[in-house]
Amino acid sequence: MVASALAAPAGWQRQDRLRAALILAGELAQGLADTEFDAPGFDDDTPLQAAALSVAVAIARLFATDCDAPALRASFEAATAGLEALPLPARVSCKTPEGYAFYAVYPESYRAAIAGQAWGARPAVIGLRSIGTSLAAVAAAETGASLTVTLRPFGEPFRRQVRVSPGLRERLAAHAGPFLLVDEGPGLSGSSLGAAADLLEGLGVAPERIVFAPSHGGDLGPQAADGHRVRWQGARRLVSTLDDLLVAEPLAGWFADLIGGDARIEDISGGLWARGEPGHLRPPIWRSQERRKFRLVTESGVYVARFAGLGRTGEAKFEQAEVLHAAGFAPRPLGLRRGFLLESWEAGVRLQIDGADRPGLLDRLAAYLAFRASRFPAAPDEGASFEQLREMAIANAAALDGEALAAAVANRLNRGGEAPLRPVRIDGRLQIWEWLRRDDGAVIKTDALDHCAGHDLIGCQDIAWDIAGAASEWRLSRGEVERLAAAVRNLSGVGVAPVAVEAFRICYAAFQAGYWAMASEGAGADEQATLNAWRDRHVTDLRLLVGGVR
Repeated sequence: MVASALAAPAGWQRQDRLRAALILAGELAQGLADTEFDAPGFDDDTPLQAAALSVAVAIARLFATDCDAPALRASFEAATAGLEALPLPARVSCKTPEGYAFYAVYPESYRAAIAGQAWGARPAVIGLRSIGTSLAAVAAAETGASLTVTLRPFGEPFRRQVRVSPGLRERLAAHAGPFLLVDEGPGLSGSSLGAAADLLEGLGVAPERIVFAPSHGGDLGPQAADGHRVRWQGARRLVSTLDDLLVAEPLAGWFADLIGGDARIEDISGGLWARGEPGHLRPPIWRSQERRKFRLVTESGVYVARFAGLGRTGEAKFEQAEVLHAAGFAPRPLGLRRGFLLESWEAGVRLQIDGADRPGLLDRLAAYLAFRASRFPAAPDEGASFEQLREMAIANAAALDGEALAAAVANRLNRGGEAPLRPVRIDGRLQIWEWLRRDDGAVIKTDALDHCAGHDLIGCQDIAWDIAGAASEWRLSRGEVERLAAAVRNLSGVGVAPVAVEAFRICYAAFQAGYWAMASEGAGADEQATLNAWRDRHVTDLRLLVGGVR
């Protein structure tokens, strides 16, 4: 059962198959661990979790080699049989690790960072869920860890906590060697890694025995606690990143069969894709939230390789890219290699939506949204509920503009949830700079794959969310919003409730205001003015939408 669940699609290379299997094994271990966490509210070192991690460690050992040695294959089969022999819950909730899906975190990077390190004694490995299950397996495979467990950070996003059973506390306290804490990040606060280190120090573990394996070599973000920041700056950290992988294996080689071996590679991550734009047209960018992307210039043409996700996440986005391209809405996808999706680089100019062709552009927008509404249905649990969106809007309004605006938002959103909602894989980002008029005159969406699966609250929503987004970003009049909604309804056959559009316009403005406010917190002084202007624009929209609150 477990072995078949970890199978990868036919045609994948061996390392791709094993990486995907490792990720899935980690997701299974995470789901089982979280199921056992839920009732008592603390983590424990149970036979079920140990068995699930053993499967992941066995795959990690195979992943670290160039061939399927009989002993390693036998170890995997024994670990799988051991897990299947235990009573398994009927249902578990597995989470897609965000680092593998969005941030170009690679298990092999962690292996490279940890391999060859001197430990003195075998370490205890602690992985932080979700991604920490598979990364802990990689660390355990490399170090021969004497103890491997995972912990679930919980609580406020910037003040995470961990909680463990008395028995696990005793096991951790009894370990006399080093501890290796494994996770992606750190992000805005680094509080997950900080909480795990707090637990260890509370058990009497000296700081020099705590080693971190993060996904980057930077400092903690602006929301970090002072004590965590001090500890981090003096801690031993083991880091290897995508950039280190690309030194050993340049990106052009990943796609040599598609574009040839010689290519000039330009890193256009972190907003560098917009560096040629005039200052007054340069879009606001939250650099740390940008996907990794590269432009490849070859004799055969110009291409862009953007990170779409490892394993099945990337495969699903590649398939969606093919569907969107076939319908004429997106660039042509050429291939997927190690999580990077290669597309043709589209030459053209950004849309000017206030020209004489504005009605035609709105027709094109309606056709695009109708296509998504009819072709990309989603499950209700793939996005935030209306009540969650309402709570977000009220909280953001209060934080950005005070209780009067928050009260007005709450009052206006009392009826929004009454509309029938049908979740789809929305676009989620309809800003003008995301659109391009190609040299042949066609209008396409340049980045249309995964904003509904981002590291934020929104997720998949009724297509009314994208209509609301268009109303804000394209500065549509009330009549244009009504005509857009009617056109989407007529082209797709999907109902669009006016009350849902109105409610989502409020939620969209509150979300975007909060988004750009958070982007500004970690930005340089030269970027903050632009980011704050976009924050203020959406706060102003929010005031107008709820009745002109001052």
